[in-house]
Amino acid sequence: MDPNGVPDNFDFLLSGVIDSFGILEMVSSIEDEFSIQLDMATLDAEQITILGPLSQYVAENTEADLSADVAENTEADFSAGRPMMLLYPHASIFVHGFNHQLGSIRRDLNEMKAENLLAGTVETLSAVGYRYCYGLGQDETLVTLARTPLASALERAPEPRALVFQHCRAESAALAPEPDDKVGLSRNQYFGGALMQELAIDHLPYFCSFASGCAGFLSLLITAGGLFSSSNGGPVVCVMADNRPPGIPFDMLRERILGSDHSSAFVVGREERGYQLLGVSYYSTTRKLVPLVEIVKRTVEMIQGLASELGLDLAGNDVVIHYPNIFPEPWKMVTGYLHIPRVEHVMDEMSERAHSGATDAVISLAKLHRGQRGRLHIVVNYGVGLHLGVCILEERDTSKGNV
Repeated sequence: MDPNGVPDNFDFLLSGVIDSFGILEMVSSIEDEFSIQLDMATLDAEQITILGPLSQYVAENTEADLSADVAENTEADFSAGRPMMLLYPHASIFVHGFNHQLGSIRRDLNEMKAENLLAGTVETLSAVGYRYCYGLGQDETLVTLARTPLASALERAPEPRALVFQHCRAESAALAPEPDDKVGLSRNQYFGGALMQELAIDHLPYFCSFASGCAGFLSLLITAGGLFSSSNGGPVVCVMADNRPPGIPFDMLRERILGSDHSSAFVVGREERGYQLLGVSYYSTTRKLVPLVEIVKRTVEMIQGLASELGLDLAGNDVVIHYPNIFPEPWKMVTGYLHIPRVEHVMDEMSERAHSGATDAVISLAKLHRGQRGRLHIVVNYGVGLHLGVCILEERDTSKGNV
């Protein structure tokens, strides 16, 4: 390809010259070559991969520009789509009772490759940071996988007002119809309903969420939070569960993501324990190709924008950022661009249990609650598609028991 013949509207990603990971490497190379740091607040998210706008940005920006406040660039920040923002600082909504369960079969990368359970290579996934994942055993189903976390959450909230379920894979969430069913009564058996019947709680109302993919933790918070528009009513139990359908690999080839079969449950209610929900910011698009550098930019903007709306000074607080077990290098960039002095960057046991969907957040929130009242926790969720969400939680004490 002749560099002199490349037009300004040339898109590196859509043309197939480099993939999303290559875009990220290109950004890092630009920063090293020109001794600048790309300010994620000043370049339109959808133009990062286009030659002309990217070149103009590099030419115009110097190190002196890096202190520009994101709040001063509101129109540029979200010109390609504004996130939905929900604020709950005075709603007294608390999240606690975290429980999870992974599939019972643990495999390493070589075992998965030998069993034809990988689309990618062992070397590629190992370079990302993966070693093992968990899958269902022969006698396990999505219902049995989710039973223990839900039962444990019900011990914390024995009389919930409702349940909210979330899953990514439609193939695994709908149970197989009964072979002798001639009228279709068993053709829409949802795993959540079957689970509620097993635990004798099928008298309760329930909702379900699907399209948000692995951003399910935030989908559940948004749905459950909507049930607390008044001061009346008991807690809501939230459940997530997903397993690999037969014939589908455990990894995603293009995204270089390795997943585990997982389930989790937690409680959202008025009782002050665990974490207080302060706010949620959520963005989605139907575009099939979204560069990782755009995900970095949007995540930085959404965290800073949500904190600003809530009146929070991230730089003056102890902050924990919980990331999903995917894309380790992009998340490092996000933490770096935020410039928070006292920050804990969390990707929990990525090598040991791979990516457990939105259950990643449940596991790390349960582990990292220290009873340090006022400590801020930022949870980042990503679902292929793109679904991108962040929430801010404030830690409460543990005088009423474990979170």
